[in-house]
Amino acid sequence: MSTIPTYIPSKNFSEQAHVKSVAQYDQMYTESINNPDTFWAKEANELHWQQPWTKVLEWSAPDAKWFVDAKVNITENCLDRHISNGKGNNVAIIAEKEDGTVIPLTYKELHSRVCKLSNILLDLEVKPKDTVIIYMPMIAEAVIAMLACARIGAVHSVVFGGFSADSVRDRVNDSKANIVITADGGSRRGKIIPLKAIVDEAVAGNKLVQTVLYYKNAGNDILLNSDKDKCWNDLESTASDQHAAIGFDAEHPLFILYTSGSTGKPKGILHTTGGYMVGTYATSKYVFDLKENDVYWCTADVGWITGHSYITYGPLLNGATQVIYEGAPNHPDFSRFWKMVESHKVSVFYTAPTAVRAFVKAGDHHLEGNDLSSLRLLGSVGEPINPKTWQWYYEKIGNSKCPIVDTWWQTETGAIMISPLPGATTLIPGKATKPFFGVEVEIVDEKGNECEADQPGKLIIKKPWPSMLRGIYGDRERFISTYWSDYKDAYLAGDNAIKDKDGNIQIIGRLDDVLNVSGHRLGTAEVESALVSHASVAESAVVGHPHEIKGESIHCFVILHSNQTDSPELEKEIIAHVGKVIGAIARPDAIYFIPALPKTRSGKIMRRLLRELLLKGTVSGNLTTLEDPTVIDSISSILKKRQ
Repeated sequence: MSTIPTYIPSKNFSEQAHVKSVAQYDQMYTESINNPDTFWAKEANELHWQQPWTKVLEWSAPDAKWFVDAKVNITENCLDRHISNGKGNNVAIIAEKEDGTVIPLTYKELHSRVCKLSNILLDLEVKPKDTVIIYMPMIAEAVIAMLACARIGAVHSVVFGGFSADSVRDRVNDSKANIVITADGGSRRGKIIPLKAIVDEAVAGNKLVQTVLYYKNAGNDILLNSDKDKCWNDLESTASDQHAAIGFDAEHPLFILYTSGSTGKPKGILHTTGGYMVGTYATSKYVFDLKENDVYWCTADVGWITGHSYITYGPLLNGATQVIYEGAPNHPDFSRFWKMVESHKVSVFYTAPTAVRAFVKAGDHHLEGNDLSSLRLLGSVGEPINPKTWQWYYEKIGNSKCPIVDTWWQTETGAIMISPLPGATTLIPGKATKPFFGVEVEIVDEKGNECEADQPGKLIIKKPWPSMLRGIYGDRERFISTYWSDYKDAYLAGDNAIKDKDGNIQIIGRLDDVLNVSGHRLGTAEVESALVSHASVAESAVVGHPHEIKGESIHCFVILHSNQTDSPELEKEIIAHVGKVIGAIARPDAIYFIPALPKTRSGKIMRRLLRELLLKGTVSGNLTTLEDPTVIDSISSILKKRQ
């Protein structure tokens, strides 16, 4: 068995880093655990508060209040603070469209546009704590929309621009939003995605949604509803760019972001303002070693938590310049990202293992002729990155000189929880390494006992942290049962992990039935619900299968109604149906028509057995709990015919 090599930060990198050594990390980490109030007060005091806190933390598990009684406006810290410090002419965003058009925005220009949209939303009678759905392409206006909501105290809920009308409708209804912000369309691989038309379908018949505010982006034809539709561009041309930021309570809700769970209904994760602000500010500064002169590029979408924390908030809180790209990484070919790194002189690059694996498969020739020497730091997010892919990323993209920060965190945590600090940590391909400041991680067994080194167990977090979720919107019981019921006063992350003898942590997979497809979490129940909504499908079970590019692919076991007959045409039809119901990212890779599912006598589907059959062609362990053990042979025979 080959030994995985380790990588020590270079002296040059460490000398300029925010955290320069293991000793400095150890000292800061110890303070953050033993004296969290002191540690987090120092970080928070680097930001502007309209009213100081009376107490850093009030904690009664599972409920936290950070920076109690403080008043703050997060956009004042993202924008006004930098302008006041003489940095208003620094570039905040370099927005590149798929056709190559580049639109830079300085901090002053971004501030002006956020103020204008803030005034527009107020004129549309959006009030503090109202929920605003944002369904936008990856353009600067998506960030502007989020910041404008935050500036006036409205709660934004961003929906990924690849989701279908049904998914948008579910989120509009659950969040009780009365306004949707969208665009006419967005560009993807040379095609226009008709976002406004999708929103029109999603809000049809919805009496609560009073306004659809659309931005003219792609220039595609749209249908207009005179009762609801308002044009952002037209309103912006006459709006005032003066808007004083009001301070809101530190626990004022900032956003709801829906994420998949082990039931069919997506969870609306609620984050508040003050603690989230401090958490994203500190993690951006230390994990990305972010400096004012960096050109930072996170390739995520704002519809995911990565786009919230490490596009909209973290980089802007640190005054960095960042790239935002509307388009696909392989359009017109797989050299696109590297041409952009060269043209914008990107220094910090943060992407998903899915993307890296796609670049590996596409071939090294796409790197030729592109100067990547501006890069000084690479990052990975969304899922564990395997050692082989890590080393390609390090050698080919980073020229064996750029540290890689392999980050572990979740929608629920709000900010990075486990990651190397690039000037201090010895890098180990495939391991997220050490917990971030204030994060006390333990790997435990079913009884809550800490696991021995190199023994897998459940990852729990034992202390509150500033950016932690404050609940599941409208569902207190689900919040407690999902995250806080297994171990006393400890947060259950839902991941299996291993900690080695040196305290380095490796994430090894999900505990529940959640798929990780291209870094996106999809509940198996959500996909199964979409499957059975097809007229031909009676029952289904969904499992993930390792995939070279996507991490996991979606394989579906389907039982048809008795009057239906399976066929290749029906398989294609069902795959397309799932894509329409949920979105393209949920399109199954394979449908297997089977006579019955492996179930326990209590009716629980044993997805573990289906995974084993897919991977190994056989199953192990005790099958006596199965209602009908012969079903395993039937499914195995069907799978063999498909191979």
